[in-house]
Amino acid sequence: MAASRRTSESVTGTAGHGVARDEEGAYLVALGSNMRHPRIGSPRRVLTRALDLIGEEIGEVTAISPFLETPPVGPSRRRYLNAAAIVETGQAPLAVMRALLAIEARLGRKRLGQDWQSRVLDLDIVLWSAGPWAEDDGHTSLVLPHPVFRQRDFVLAPARTIAGTWRDPLTGLSINQLHTRLTKPRHAPR
Repeated sequence: MAASRRTSESVTGTAGHGVARDEEGAYLVALGSNMRHPRIGSPRRVLTRALDLIGEEIGEVTAISPFLETPPVGPSRRRYLNAAAIVETGQAPLAVMRALLAIEARLGRKRLGQDWQSRVLDLDIVLWSAGPWAEDDGHTSLVLPHPVFRQRDFVLAPARTIAGTWRDPLTGLSINQLHTRLTKPRHAPR
Protein backbone atom coordinates (compact mmCIF):
# COMPACT_ATOMS: atom_id res chain seq x y z
CA MET A 1 0.00 0.00 0.00
CA ALA A 2 1.31 3.45 -0.89
CA ALA A 3 2.05 5.89 1.88
CA SER A 4 2.48 9.56 1.22
CA ARG A 5 2.83 12.71 3.26
CA ARG A 6 2.72 16.36 2.34
CA THR A 7 2.82 19.17 4.83
CA SER A 8 1.58 22.72 4.42
CA GLU A 9 5.13 24.13 4.49
CA SER A 10 6.43 25.33 1.15
CA VAL A 11 9.73 26.04 -0.50
CA THR A 12 10.16 29.66 -1.46
CA GLY A 13 10.64 29.64 -5.20
CA THR A 14 12.19 32.20 -7.48
CA ALA A 15 8.90 34.10 -7.56
CA GLY A 16 9.01 34.35 -3.76
CA HIS A 17 6.07 32.08 -2.94
CA GLY A 18 5.16 28.44 -2.64
CA VAL A 19 2.78 26.73 -5.02
CA ALA A 20 -0.74 26.54 -3.66
CA ARG A 21 -2.10 23.83 -5.98
CA ASP A 22 -1.93 20.39 -4.43
CA GLU A 23 0.49 18.44 -6.63
CA GLU A 24 1.67 21.03 -9.11
CA GLY A 25 4.78 23.04 -8.87
CA ALA A 26 8.43 23.41 -9.54
CA TYR A 27 11.06 20.81 -8.83
CA LEU A 28 14.77 21.42 -8.33
CA VAL A 29 16.48 18.50 -10.07
CA ALA A 30 20.17 17.64 -9.72
CA LEU A 31 21.99 16.05 -12.68
CA GLY A 32 25.38 14.36 -12.80
CA SER A 33 27.50 12.27 -15.16
CA ASN A 34 31.08 11.06 -15.26
CA MET A 35 31.03 8.46 -18.04
CA ARG A 36 30.78 8.68 -21.79
CA HIS A 37 27.72 7.19 -23.40
CA PRO A 38 28.60 4.91 -26.36
CA ARG A 39 26.24 6.74 -28.76
CA ILE A 40 25.61 10.13 -27.15
CA GLY A 41 29.19 10.89 -26.18
CA SER A 42 30.64 13.01 -23.39
CA PRO A 43 29.04 13.65 -19.98
CA ARG A 44 28.14 17.17 -21.23
CA ARG A 45 26.16 15.63 -24.10
CA VAL A 46 24.55 13.11 -21.72
CA LEU A 47 23.35 15.91 -19.42
CA THR A 48 22.10 17.93 -22.39
CA ARG A 49 20.17 14.91 -23.69
CA ALA A 50 18.75 14.23 -20.22
CA LEU A 51 17.52 17.84 -20.01
CA ASP A 52 15.86 17.47 -23.42
CA LEU A 53 14.09 14.29 -22.27
CA ILE A 54 13.00 15.92 -19.00
CA GLY A 55 11.44 18.73 -21.03
CA GLU A 56 9.71 16.28 -23.36
CA GLU A 57 8.50 13.77 -20.76
CA ILE A 58 8.07 15.57 -17.43
CA GLY A 59 7.49 19.28 -17.79
CA GLU A 60 8.91 22.64 -18.76
CA VAL A 61 12.57 23.15 -17.90
CA THR A 62 12.51 26.81 -16.85
CA ALA A 63 16.12 27.21 -15.67
CA ILE A 64 19.40 25.35 -16.13
CA SER A 65 22.56 25.99 -14.14
CA PRO A 66 25.99 26.10 -15.70
CA PHE A 67 27.60 22.66 -15.94
CA LEU A 68 30.21 22.40 -13.18
CA GLU A 69 33.06 19.91 -13.00
CA THR A 70 33.39 18.48 -9.50
CA PRO A 71 35.71 15.99 -7.81
CA PRO A 72 34.41 12.44 -7.30
CA VAL A 73 33.02 11.29 -3.96
CA GLY A 74 33.79 7.73 -2.87
CA PRO A 75 35.70 5.15 -4.92
CA SER A 76 35.10 6.66 -8.36
CA ARG A 77 38.22 8.33 -9.75
CA ARG A 78 36.58 10.18 -12.62
CA ARG A 79 35.52 13.80 -12.13
CA TYR A 80 31.82 14.51 -12.46
CA LEU A 81 29.96 17.03 -14.51
CA ASN A 82 27.04 18.35 -12.43
CA ALA A 83 24.14 20.68 -13.09
CA ALA A 84 20.75 21.62 -11.70
CA ALA A 85 17.47 22.43 -13.39
CA ILE A 86 14.10 23.80 -12.38
CA VAL A 87 11.25 21.80 -13.88
CA GLU A 88 7.62 22.93 -13.73
CA THR A 89 4.97 20.26 -14.03
CA GLY A 90 1.58 19.18 -12.79
CA GLN A 91 2.89 15.73 -11.93
CA ALA A 92 3.09 14.46 -8.36
CA PRO A 93 6.55 13.91 -6.82
CA LEU A 94 6.60 10.12 -7.14
CA ALA A 95 5.54 10.31 -10.79
CA VAL A 96 8.37 12.77 -11.47
CA MET A 97 10.87 10.48 -9.70
CA ARG A 98 9.69 7.47 -11.72
CA ALA A 99 10.08 9.48 -14.93
CA LEU A 100 13.62 10.53 -13.92
CA LEU A 101 14.54 6.91 -13.19
CA ALA A 102 13.17 5.91 -16.61
CA ILE A 103 15.31 8.60 -18.28
CA GLU A 104 18.37 7.34 -16.39
CA ALA A 105 17.70 3.79 -17.60
CA ARG A 106 17.01 4.95 -21.16
CA LEU A 107 20.40 6.69 -21.21
CA GLY A 108 22.26 3.65 -19.92
CA ARG A 109 22.21 3.90 -16.13
CA LYS A 110 22.42 0.52 -14.49
CA ARG A 111 21.54 0.48 -10.79
CA LEU A 112 23.77 -2.14 -9.22
CA GLY A 113 23.17 -1.20 -5.60
CA GLN A 114 26.60 0.42 -5.26
CA ASP A 115 26.84 4.02 -4.08
CA TRP A 116 29.39 6.48 -5.42
CA GLN A 117 30.29 4.53 -8.55
CA SER A 118 30.95 6.02 -11.96
CA ARG A 119 27.73 6.44 -13.88
CA VAL A 120 26.45 7.62 -17.20
CA LEU A 121 23.67 9.61 -15.53
CA ASP A 122 22.35 10.41 -12.08
CA LEU A 123 19.10 12.37 -11.63
CA ASP A 124 17.62 13.35 -8.26
CA ILE A 125 14.82 15.57 -7.04
CA VAL A 126 16.34 17.93 -4.47
CA LEU A 127 13.37 20.15 -3.56
CA TRP A 128 9.72 20.57 -4.51
CA SER A 129 8.09 23.99 -4.32
CA ALA A 130 5.07 22.60 -2.46
CA GLY A 131 7.15 21.48 0.53
CA PRO A 132 8.20 18.24 2.19
CA TRP A 133 7.03 14.90 0.82
CA ALA A 134 7.55 11.25 1.65
CA GLU A 135 6.16 8.31 -0.29
CA ASP A 136 6.92 4.66 -0.82
CA ASP A 137 4.78 2.59 -3.16
CA GLY A 138 6.75 -0.61 -2.68
CA HIS A 139 8.77 -0.03 -5.88
CA THR A 140 9.95 3.55 -5.64
CA SER A 141 10.73 5.47 -2.48
CA LEU A 142 11.02 9.25 -2.29
CA VAL A 143 11.74 11.73 0.49
CA LEU A 144 11.76 15.48 -0.16
CA PRO A 145 13.76 17.47 0.43
CA HIS A 146 16.51 15.06 -0.59
CA PRO A 147 17.83 13.74 2.73
CA VAL A 148 21.51 14.58 2.19
CA PHE A 149 21.53 17.48 -0.28
CA ARG A 150 22.68 19.87 2.47
CA GLN A 151 26.05 18.07 2.61
CA ARG A 152 26.67 17.91 -1.14
CA ASP A 153 28.59 20.75 -2.71
CA PHE A 154 28.13 19.11 -6.11
CA VAL A 155 24.37 19.66 -5.67
CA LEU A 156 24.38 23.04 -3.91
CA ALA A 157 26.98 24.77 -6.13
CA PRO A 158 24.99 24.45 -9.38
CA ALA A 159 21.63 24.81 -7.59
CA ARG A 160 22.55 28.17 -6.08
CA THR A 161 23.02 29.65 -9.56
CA ILE A 162 19.34 29.10 -10.44
CA ALA A 163 17.56 28.63 -7.10
CA GLY A 164 19.71 30.44 -4.54
CA THR A 165 16.70 31.91 -2.75
CA TRP A 166 14.76 28.64 -2.54
CA ARG A 167 14.45 27.58 1.09
CA ASP A 168 14.88 24.17 2.62
CA PRO A 169 11.49 23.65 4.32
CA LEU A 170 13.12 21.70 7.17
CA THR A 171 15.86 24.15 8.15
CA GLY A 172 14.41 27.39 6.77
CA LEU A 173 17.80 28.15 5.17
CA SER A 174 18.15 29.21 1.54
CA ILE A 175 20.25 27.27 -0.96
CA ASN A 176 22.75 30.17 -0.82
CA GLN A 177 22.95 29.94 2.98
CA LEU A 178 23.33 26.15 2.91
CA HIS A 179 26.12 26.44 0.34
CA THR A 180 27.92 29.11 2.38
CA ARG A 181 27.70 26.97 5.53
CA LEU A 182 29.02 23.93 3.68
CA THR A 183 31.93 25.66 1.96
CA LYS A 184 33.10 28.24 4.50
CA PRO A 185 36.55 27.46 5.92
CA ARG A 186 36.53 25.88 9.35
CA HIS A 187 39.20 26.80 11.84
CA ALA A 188 40.87 24.02 13.78
CA PRO A 189 40.26 24.12 17.54
CA ARG A 190 43.11 25.67 19.54
